[in-house]
Amino acid sequence: MKHILIIDDDIHIGNIIEEALIKEDYQVSRAYSGTEALYVLSASKPDLILLDLMLPGLSGEEVLPQIKDIPVIVISAKIDVDDKVVLLLGGAADYITKPFEMKELLARITVALRNGAASVDSSFLCFDNLRLDMMTHEVFVGQQGVNLTRTEYAILKILMQNPSQVIAKSVLLERISGDTPDCTDSSLKTHISHLRKKLRDIGGKEYIDAVWGIGFKLKSE
Repeated sequence: MKHILIIDDDIHIGNIIEEALIKEDYQVSRAYSGTEALYVLSASKPDLILLDLMLPGLSGEEVLPQIKDIPVIVISAKIDVDDKVVLLLGGAADYITKPFEMKELLARITVALRNGAASVDSSFLCFDNLRLDMMTHEVFVGQQGVNLTRTEYAILKILMQNPSQVIAKSVLLERISGDTPDCTDSSLKTHISHLRKKLRDIGGKEYIDAVWGIGFKLKSE
C-alpha cells in the first residue's frame, strides 16, 4: 500500500483529499504546518507528498528543498506561471492549483508515483545475476550481497554501465579516479583480480574478461 503525506493546514480540504485517497487504497498521514511536516518526515518516508504552500511556521517553499528522494505535488491557490516554474525547477514533481477536480489530482498522483518508481529502478545496474545499487553502493550476486572495496565497486560500476564494451585500462583509470583516487596503473590488475575472485566465489563463474593488450569487459555467455 502506497503511503501519501498531506501537508496542508486547511482541515476541510485535507479531509476531502484524505477520504478520496483512502477510497483508492492509499495509506494517508497528515501534517498541518511546515515544522510538523519535517518532524513527520524525520520518522517516516512516504511514497509521495501533497504540499500546500501557505503553511504556518515554515512555508511550503521552505519545506520543499528539505524533501529528498520523495515525489512532491504542490497544491496551491497561486496560479502565477513564474511561481510554478520556480517550484518545478526547485524539485516539485507536479503542481496543481486550487480549486481542482479530485479525478485530476488522483491521476497526477498515479503519474508521480509511476515516475518515482521508474527513478528508483534507474538507480540499479543489472548484468546476468549481478545487481548494483548506485544509491546505496550495494552489490548483489543473485540474492547474496558482496562486500567490495571502494575501488572494486567503482571498477564494477563502470563495467556494468558499459556491459558490451571493452574498457581500456587508461579509460578505466580515468573514469574511476573521481570515486577512488588510490587506484594506479600498477594496482589496477590487483584490484580487478580481487573483484573477480569475490564475484566468482559467490556466483561460481567468471563475470569479467581480460582482453589482452586492451582492457576489461563483462563476460558474455
